[in-house]
Amino acid sequence: MLIVICAYHFNSASQMASRDREQSKCCFKEWMELQEQDLSELLQALKLDPQNKDQLKHLAEKGIRHFQDYINKRTQLARRDVSAFFSPTWCTSWENSLLWIAGCRPSLFFRLVYVLGGSKMESKLSEFLQDTREGSLGEVLTCSQLVVVNSLQSKTIREEERLTGELAVLQENIADQPIAMIAKGLSQLGEMNREVEEALDEHGQAMVRILEEADQLRLSTVKELVNILTPLQAVDFLVASKKLHLCVHKWGRNRDQKLGRENLED
Repeated sequence: MLIVICAYHFNSASQMASRDREQSKCCFKEWMELQEQDLSELLQALKLDPQNKDQLKHLAEKGIRHFQDYINKRTQLARRDVSAFFSPTWCTSWENSLLWIAGCRPSLFFRLVYVLGGSKMESKLSEFLQDTREGSLGEVLTCSQLVVVNSLQSKTIREEERLTGELAVLQENIADQPIAMIAKGLSQLGEMNREVEEALDEHGQAMVRILEEADQLRLSTVKELVNILTPLQAVDFLVASKKLHLCVHKWGRNRDQKLGRENLED
C-alpha cells in the first residue's frame, strides 16, 4: 500500500511539473507572438504618420504594458518552477547562451540606443551640442538626453553587478551548508527526502527573488529610457529592440536545425 501511495504522489508531482512547463512554454510563445503584433503596429505608425506624437506615445506605452503583463505572468509560473526559466527548453541553444538571469541584460538597451544614434555617439558628444531637432534615434539624440541616458546606464550597471554577485553566491552555496552536507550524508546517490526537498525549496525561493528583481530592473530600464526619449525616438527604439529579440530567436532556431538540434519545443 505504501508503495502505491508513493507512486501516486510521484506521478501527480510529475504531471504537475509537466503542466507547469507547458504553461511556461505557452507564456513565452504568446509573448513572442504579441511582440510581432506590436512590431507591426509600430512600423505601420512610423510609415503612415510619424509626426503624430500622441499615437506614437500610446503605442510605446502599450508595448510597455505588454512587457509588464508578460513579467507578471512568468513571475507566477516561476514561483512553481523557477529553474525552467534559467535554461528554458522553449528557447534555442544560442538564446540560452546569451541569457542573464533568465533574460537579457538591461545594459543591452543602452548599447542599442547608442548604435541607433550612431556607432561613434559616445565619443562625439560635441556634435550634438547645437542640435535640437526631433527625429528618430538614428537621426539625433540631444546632449541633454545623452547626459540623462548615461546616468541611467551607470545606475543600471551597478544594479546588474549587484544581482550578478547575488546569483554567484547562490550558486556557490551548492557546495556549502546545508546542501553539500546533505549530499555527503546520503546512503544512496540522488536520494530524495524531506531535508533535501526543504533545502532545494529554499534555494529555489532565493532564485525566484533574484529573477523578480532582474525582471523589474529590465522593465524599469525600458520605462525610464522611453520617458527620456521623444515619442518618435521611443518607437524607433522599441522597433529595434523587438526586431533584435525576434531575430535572435529565429537565428537560433536556424542554427539549431543546421547543427541537428531539432527538438526545440514549438
